[in-house]
Amino acid sequence: MKLPATLTLDQAAALGAALPADGSAWAIDASALREFDTSALALLLQAKRLAQTAGRGFEVSGAPPKLQQLAQLYGVHELLGLA
Repeated sequence: MKLPATLTLDQAAALGAALPADGSAWAIDASALREFDTSALALLLQAKRLAQTAGRGFEVSGAPPKLQQLAQLYGVHELLGLA
């Protein structure tokens, strides 16, 4: 799944509903993110939870530095593999 350039509360709900429920491995490309808020972290945590429940892998690639900093501020950077 490739995240869009903007991921705020308005977009997060739609993207969360579009997360695959088939239990496939999760590979999320965050490289396009430019404008986001904590909703981006919530979406990533939801995806991680779904992947774990299905016994599948989870990976975030291309996370911009600001997303990494936000994840560190909230203490979820290691959980999301952004450490």
